[in-house]
Amino acid sequence: MSGTVVDALRWWVHTVPGHPAIDFDGDVLDYAALDGWSDGVAHRLRDTGVGPGDRVGIVGANSVEWCVAALGAWKVGAVVCGFNQRFLAAELGALVELCEPTVVVGDAAHLPLLDEVLAAGAVFAPLGLEEVVGAARGGEHPPTPAHDAQPDDPTAIVFTSGTTGTPKGVVFTHRTIAGIMHEWSLGEPVAPNDLRVLLVLPMFTAAGVVWGLARSLVQGGTLYLQPRFDPPRALDVLQQARITTFTGPPILFEQVSQVPGFESARMEHLTTAWVGGARVPVPLLEKWRPRGVALRQIYGQTEIGGTATAMSAEGALVHPDKCGTGGVFTRIRVVDADDRDCAPGEVGEIVMRGPGMLPGYWRNEEATKQALRGGWLHTGDLGTLDADGLLTYVDRMGEMINSGGLKISPAELETVLAQAPGVAEVAVIPVSDDKFGETPAAVVHADGDLDPAALVAFASARLADYKVPRYVIAHDGPLPRMASGKVAKRDLRGVYADAAERFPRVR
Repeated sequence: MSGTVVDALRWWVHTVPGHPAIDFDGDVLDYAALDGWSDGVAHRLRDTGVGPGDRVGIVGANSVEWCVAALGAWKVGAVVCGFNQRFLAAELGALVELCEPTVVVGDAAHLPLLDEVLAAGAVFAPLGLEEVVGAARGGEHPPTPAHDAQPDDPTAIVFTSGTTGTPKGVVFTHRTIAGIMHEWSLGEPVAPNDLRVLLVLPMFTAAGVVWGLARSLVQGGTLYLQPRFDPPRALDVLQQARITTFTGPPILFEQVSQVPGFESARMEHLTTAWVGGARVPVPLLEKWRPRGVALRQIYGQTEIGGTATAMSAEGALVHPDKCGTGGVFTRIRVVDADDRDCAPGEVGEIVMRGPGMLPGYWRNEEATKQALRGGWLHTGDLGTLDADGLLTYVDRMGEMINSGGLKISPAELETVLAQAPGVAEVAVIPVSDDKFGETPAAVVHADGDLDPAALVAFASARLADYKVPRYVIAHDGPLPRMASGKVAKRDLRGVYADAAERFPRVR
């Protein structure tokens, strides 16, 4: 028994062929059509040399075609690798080097980017997303022969980045995806074919490929996919489609709540309104309660399937800052430096295990050993458990910056900014931001006069736009350092805690 997403797709094609599978901003694809289109893509991929275990990269904006390409890859037993469409060539090239895809499928806007990566020495077959799916859409295709997948075969790689700035690929297997969906179907019961997920986050994330596409198809539901986050449109879809599930960072819910007409909306059907990536402000909870929605704090990492625990709807009214006690099969502990359980209320590292726990990072044994110790995922995050086992997230042990739900590695920025003319030393720290929660600021010890605009332009030519610092701070003298020689970032965060008020934004 393989228990794959493709198995689920075939079941729903047999039982409810006309049920909508994907609604891309009004463009609806039912289960029968989705099956036929993805068969066509599967045959094209096989003709291009893709076989079981090979990687298929996908780069492009949210679209029906993105979803169909992923399903086509799964039908031939390939591993789907979603790439961030905002990456520049060097960033994308690093991921291509790591996962070595046989094929990378790109939408029209990103085919020139693939040419740049190929010109730098990468080896893969580039395919046009619209051309491949368009050909599949226009003809009759024989069913793809069933691939005898094994439960522990990799099926997707979702890329994350550690505090070193080195990309890591989180491996999802058929077993982990099936386990995630089984666990959360018990905790968040929705009748077959009644799941309606609104997705405004990118497909290349775990929120997209796992919690959006895979979850919808496993449960025979409908994925309401948006090309991007547009608050007025999101409010319309939430109401008109009677969405049951909407998940994302607080900024999504905050901006929807500011849309005219929100104050008169009724959304009792939205039973799973999970908020993660940052703490949920109590005023935001209070905006949604009269609409019939209980915003619920979640906690998790891509390494545990994306979401490990969610507060109950009832509990969120009493403890809005807490993240629940785990899942039906997911356990959470908070431990000290010796991996001993902390007392209730004592701050320690959050460790977890459950069906969504990664088997390992793709081709990174050292990182896997560090993360998976003693049978538990060590998150690198700090938290507390109260006497009832409720988790409160405190802070990150590492240095990752969480900007509007996107993770930014300071080490990566520092590596780039250190190469800019006139930069003697640089450290990147988070500063508060009304829109994104936090945003990167570059603290620079310069060799002469510092030109913030020039430094930002230097970074913009080498990094995706969301990574580029919005603040550039000229530090008087060398940066403070610890005895080990490392920059004392804790000191810098203290000195510049009010940077958003003291310094102008550069961008």
